[in-house]
Amino acid sequence: MKLTKEIKTAILVICSILLFIWGYSFLKGTDILTSYNTFYVEYNDVEGLASSAPVTINGLIIGKVKSISFSDKNNWKPIVELQINNDYEISKSSIARLYEPGLIGGKQIQIVPNTNDATLAKSGDILKGDVKAGLTDLVSERLTPLQEKIERMMVSADSLLIGLNEVLDENTKANLRNSVVKLNEVLTGFSETSSSINSMLAENKAKINSTTTNMEKTTANFSKISDSLAKANIGETVKKLETTLANVDKIMNEVQSGKGTMGKMFKDETLYNNFSKSSKELELLLQDLRLNPTRYVNVSLFGKKNKPYIAPVNDTISNKK
Repeated sequence: MKLTKEIKTAILVICSILLFIWGYSFLKGTDILTSYNTFYVEYNDVEGLASSAPVTINGLIIGKVKSISFSDKNNWKPIVELQINNDYEISKSSIARLYEPGLIGGKQIQIVPNTNDATLAKSGDILKGDVKAGLTDLVSERLTPLQEKIERMMVSADSLLIGLNEVLDENTKANLRNSVVKLNEVLTGFSETSSSINSMLAENKAKINSTTTNMEKTTANFSKISDSLAKANIGETVKKLETTLANVDKIMNEVQSGKGTMGKMFKDETLYNNFSKSSKELELLLQDLRLNPTRYVNVSLFGKKNKPYIAPVNDTISNKK
């Protein structure tokens, strides 16, 4: 059977209408070839959420946002209609979380399923809504206090600069310039001094090294002496020294009290007087022997008789006798 032109035209028109309906639904975010379950979520604010925004579970897209409207004109809370593929069953206590996936782009809805709830949500049910702060909100929360602090700091800095301008008159500025110049001169002097010290150290490097070597040797010698002293029986030596000092102190006490020969020699005045008298007589005897040797020694070589001794008239020794 041949198709007439009218039948071909009708078929073409019907196909065009069906294709138009499918394309229009697709552009609106509805796939007429796929079956969906419809759920509703109430939020306080859905700023950034648009129709056809994806609905995900753990990052997998399972549906789209069909529409956003107000449940009641007196309530002014937006109701979001979700279309979720029938292939994905979610529990009735699941949470529809509104979140911001990134800085660029709008917001999306993430389904957080409750695996402990076996009751499945049916088409037309109302899910519990939740809002997760996005990166923009977090940055805004952190930047707002920081902005306030910066503003207060700028005000304080402005007041400080005004005060400095009032304090820094022309004389003060000139004094500051002079101070900077003098400071530069001082730093220059320090630099020259440092150069001189470096030169002096370079010139006397050999002497410094020699001195350091000598100090090391001296330290080593002191270390050896310290070891020797540590090994020596200093305690016994100190005890012997204490005993000796005690004996000396005892002897000195006995001498001072007149005990013993030494004590009597130092304390007995009679013995001292006898010693003094004997010393005087010995001195006179030696003097007489020197002045009159013939009185004590008379030698005759030719057998002559000894002449009697005649004492001088002024002989003080004979007279004293």
